[in-house]
Amino acid sequence: MSDFPTTARVVIIGGGAVGTSTLYHLAKAGWKDCVLLEKNELTAGSTWHAAGNCPNFSGSWAILNMQRYGLEMYRTLATDVDYPMNYHVTGSLRLAHSKERMQEFERVAGMGRYQGLEMPILTPDEMKEHHPFMETHELAGGMWDPLDGDIDPAQLTQAMAKGARDAGARIERFCPATGIDKDGDEWIVKTDKGDIRCEFVVNCAGYYAQRVGEMFKPFGGRTVPMVVMSHQYFLTDEIPEVAAWTKENGRKLPIIRDVDISYYLRQDKNGLNLGPYERNCKAHWITPDDPMPEDFSFQLYPDDLERLEFYIEDAMERVPALGTAGVGRNINGPIPYAPDGLPLLGPMPGVKNAFEGHCFTFGIAQGGGAGKVLSEWIMHGETEWDMWAVDPRRYTGYADHDYSLQKALETYGHEYAMHFPHHEWPAGRDKKLSPVHATILEQGGVMGAYNGWERANWFAKDGDDSSLEATETWNREGPWTIRVKEECEAVRDRVGVLDLPGFSRFKLTGAGAAEYLRGRITGGLPKAGRMNLGYFADSRGRILTEMSLIRHDEDDFTLITAANAQWHDFEVLKAGLPEGLSLTDHTEEFSTLIVCGPDSRNAFQAMGTDADLQATWLSHQPATVAGVPCMLARVSFAGELGWEIHAKNADIPALYAAVRGAGAIPFGMYALNALRIEKGYRAWKGDLSTDYTLFEGGLDRFVKLDKPQDFPGKAALMNEKQQGSKKRFVTLLVDAGDQDAPYMSTIWDGDTVVGETTSGAWGYRIGASVALGVVKTELATPGQTLEVEIYGKRCKATVQPDVPLWDPENERLRA
Repeated sequence: MSDFPTTARVVIIGGGAVGTSTLYHLAKAGWKDCVLLEKNELTAGSTWHAAGNCPNFSGSWAILNMQRYGLEMYRTLATDVDYPMNYHVTGSLRLAHSKERMQEFERVAGMGRYQGLEMPILTPDEMKEHHPFMETHELAGGMWDPLDGDIDPAQLTQAMAKGARDAGARIERFCPATGIDKDGDEWIVKTDKGDIRCEFVVNCAGYYAQRVGEMFKPFGGRTVPMVVMSHQYFLTDEIPEVAAWTKENGRKLPIIRDVDISYYLRQDKNGLNLGPYERNCKAHWITPDDPMPEDFSFQLYPDDLERLEFYIEDAMERVPALGTAGVGRNINGPIPYAPDGLPLLGPMPGVKNAFEGHCFTFGIAQGGGAGKVLSEWIMHGETEWDMWAVDPRRYTGYADHDYSLQKALETYGHEYAMHFPHHEWPAGRDKKLSPVHATILEQGGVMGAYNGWERANWFAKDGDDSSLEATETWNREGPWTIRVKEECEAVRDRVGVLDLPGFSRFKLTGAGAAEYLRGRITGGLPKAGRMNLGYFADSRGRILTEMSLIRHDEDDFTLITAANAQWHDFEVLKAGLPEGLSLTDHTEEFSTLIVCGPDSRNAFQAMGTDADLQATWLSHQPATVAGVPCMLARVSFAGELGWEIHAKNADIPALYAAVRGAGAIPFGMYALNALRIEKGYRAWKGDLSTDYTLFEGGLDRFVKLDKPQDFPGKAALMNEKQQGSKKRFVTLLVDAGDQDAPYMSTIWDGDTVVGETTSGAWGYRIGASVALGVVKTELATPGQTLEVEIYGKRCKATVQPDVPLWDPENERLRA
């Protein structure tokens, strides 16, 4: 092991918790020929300790799964690898100052129960029993996480490193990567000690990840969307009361996370450690006159405690003992932030056989699970859990430096913020605008961002409160409610128009294009002049993605998919693309108007068109509307008679003016969501994800097991067909009260957890709360009564027949 390696199967750049965990998991799986390059000493990038269930709750199963796995892994790691570790399970108290925060805690506790984790909701008096030094003034209550704690980051990474070495992996210390090259399909990682050729390369470089990412740009990479933030915390001198309590009880005090004020407070030795996430936060190395140094290892930024003054004062009122000791040491160090504060973990966009595992703001808590996930991606090309929430491909070209900086400052300053269902964060907006954006605003459009594209969520009228403050509620009701109802009724009774920029749009052509698609999708292809939905499965038959397949000729297709799936789905199509086929991305060149409602045919006649308006559902045709060339597709995600108008961006303003002039009423994304859920239409990465197989997702009609092509997942789906599915997709009518079921609400049968919701909304056409979800197969029977847990309340839910709730025979859609 003393000679420098010249070849390896995997080279990991960066030796923090995530890189070391990835190496450990690869080696444990038998991939011994792996090398980790560490710039300096092998240690976690963080100088703080955390190992909790949910340091920041994002509502993401991906994050919760990683943290749950890490907790389990760390409990036995010292024994597993024979390396001592300081791991203190202290528990933590999360404090709530409002009813809304308590509702969020109820949701977190429900998601925890789904995973077998108990996180009880507490009264202020009950919290005092856990932490005798804490005052409970102004608190509505809190949540107890019994498995939260702290761990020594250096010991953790050293333990994983020992386990990796023992399993045959290799770590090269003091050996930074200096460049990247390629020779065919082989990567060449350059270092001052020599070159290493490898099959896979992984960027785990922490706050240096953007610099390492630049090395991949000649091979299809992009500038990594991230910013390095300054995170400060300080350690007090010893506090005698804390020392005495610890000696008497034989354990440390629990952590306090005051998520409304925005800080954590935990015991460090016999003092306290206070770490705020201040609103007036600061980024570093963001301008040419403040460049990132070549080496910042074991260095800190200058102290800047004035930024923390408010948080320090509040924490002293909460735990007066904090103010009895002097500041022993202040730490002001770098911490990497992606725009949403979640990691960038998964395939490197645009670069084959390259991966990313960085921007972890809670790297210790998530490192164990992240290594498991990243090793699975490298070895198998897919992961056990759906990881879209952290997939680097969730950010596309709009995520430039300005966007990343604005969002990182916003996210850091609201680290523990509640993510209300109708709240749109204001930073980093207007990155991609519809050709009629100004017109939409003039009409009262209240906007939301979808893969950087601005779309109207709803249309306000004079006097409506469209402020951000009005959206700070979990409730269904708000200023938008009456307007969304009116928009849905306009689509139901007359004709509506939705400006929908940003559909991901690909062109696939060339001899053999049809056969290539037959070998990728689970079902069949449409005939020329027709369109249908195509589903792509992974090797286990799980739902990878959904695309609209528009067939122009034998081997000429337009493929349309969700806005935020742009880079993900392009890579799905590109993987294994035969020579001679052309795959191109035209997302930026075209836009779409959805025109639907019983009067939509009359509206097209009023505008003037040469289109055949009697063409049947799922047909498409080139046409001229109001003198403007376009393509008409006879489909409607709203479940009413309607068409999609697809046209070049320059032609959209004239078309939109003509549609409005023909009487169409503008509607927004909230209305569309309500309309689609009444039809049982699935949304990508909510209802459609790799958490479910196609059969579990109720997509049986899109699977053709008798076709000759051996599409991905075919064997798994054939086996499932024979053995039976353990879960099934259902539509539920819910006695929901003031809130509709959010994504991943727990479904109960008596005292047994039997499933989860995938989406929920109020259906304005049927006047009821609807939830889509997945339950145990034996309970997916029409009339079965279950309960959906919504912010701590169990609400009666009834399984519906497997037909749309609105227009079950699709008569209106096909009129």
